[in-house]
Amino acid sequence: MSKSSAQYSPYPQHHPHEHGRAFQRRPAAAVTAAIPLPAADDAYTIVHHGKQVRLGPVVFWIVVGTVVLLGLWSAATATYFAFRDDVLTRLIARQAEMQYAYEDRIAELRAKVDRTTSRQLLDQEQFDQKLDQIMKRQTALESRATALGAMPDVTGSIPRSTQQRGDAGQATTQGTPKPSPISDTVIFVAPPDREARLESRAPAAMAPPTSQFAKNQGFDNVLVRLTTSLDQVERRQIAALSAVEEGMDSRMRRMRGVVSDLGLNLANLEAAVPRSAMGGPFVPVKLTANAGPFEKQLNRINVTRAEMDRLNRTLALVPYRKPVIGEVEFTSGFGVRSDPFLGRPAMHTGLDFRAATGDPVRVTAYGKVVSAAWSGGYGRMVEVDHGNGLSTRYGHLSEISVKVGEIVKIGQVVGLVGSTGRSTGPHLHYETRIDGEAVDPQRFLRAGVRLSAG
Repeated sequence: MSKSSAQYSPYPQHHPHEHGRAFQRRPAAAVTAAIPLPAADDAYTIVHHGKQVRLGPVVFWIVVGTVVLLGLWSAATATYFAFRDDVLTRLIARQAEMQYAYEDRIAELRAKVDRTTSRQLLDQEQFDQKLDQIMKRQTALESRATALGAMPDVTGSIPRSTQQRGDAGQATTQGTPKPSPISDTVIFVAPPDREARLESRAPAAMAPPTSQFAKNQGFDNVLVRLTTSLDQVERRQIAALSAVEEGMDSRMRRMRGVVSDLGLNLANLEAAVPRSAMGGPFVPVKLTANAGPFEKQLNRINVTRAEMDRLNRTLALVPYRKPVIGEVEFTSGFGVRSDPFLGRPAMHTGLDFRAATGDPVRVTAYGKVVSAAWSGGYGRMVEVDHGNGLSTRYGHLSEISVKVGEIVKIGQVVGLVGSTGRSTGPHLHYETRIDGEAVDPQRFLRAGVRLSAG
């Protein structure tokens, strides 16, 4: 770079080839006239590889000032960072804070994965527990249905309303866990290792598309529907059991009422019941500590049924049944009447049943034949002792079918209708006696109608 000047040297310049030649002074005027002076110029010239760039003084000093300022700024900044420890400390703290935030984020993601894993395991455990409870309930309901079906007062059995395997299989698609209610268990896939580093986890594979059944229903809905179905079955069983218990209680009340209305002693009747051949060790009836309402109610029914069986055996000795089949028609009732032969008031000690000659006459209660022969005005007559002072007589028979000492059962034919003895035509004279005294047979017949109504 060079700077141009407006003044020229008064001395001539020597050419290299003129070295050694004598110097000749030229006149100044001649030089001045020969070489004109250029105008004043303060421009700076930058020469590089033969190329020249001329800069004005303002531009030149702007460039120089800028370079100087940049140098000073760099030096000041370097000095500032070199001698100010708090700036470095803040930078290091910022870096540490970013590192801690990253680690906290990793820990948060790990905790989220752990919670998700724990929730899945808990959901699976709860599902298994609910499924196990449903299976136990179904087993209990099936045993209850068997117990109800074995009872003579319950006809049929309660159908199983739970979904079967085949039905559940048709509702699911291949590759989807089958939410069959009782017999099948859904297998859950275990989540990744909880202790694995977040950075080393492989990307989660996309889950297979859920079937429409799982979308609309879901395992929880399946369990709810199964539980609801089992609840309905249990309610029907409880209702059936309650109906049986109510019916047994009603019949027990009627049976006791009949015995009371007839003026009989129940204890004496029970003592007169013939004992059949039976035995075995005594095992008291007791319920388990965890027995539910159904088991308790079933136990009450069994106790009531045993008592009712005992009353039935006792009432088998009470003559409350009809001695002839078909519609009952009386030709003469119990009590005072006009004697058919003498026309005078007389006591009629029985009931006269209208019947045709040869119609079968049946015994009205369990007992033993104590008389089977001709007996005065009764004609051919059969008398049966039912125990506890109760006895029945069947008169005017045309034929006797039993003999003295024979044990007769309810409904067994003891003879045929006739008109023997003091009789105006074929009919059956029927008497009931307590301790030898004749009582109105209609009391026992009405008791029979009352018992048969239930």
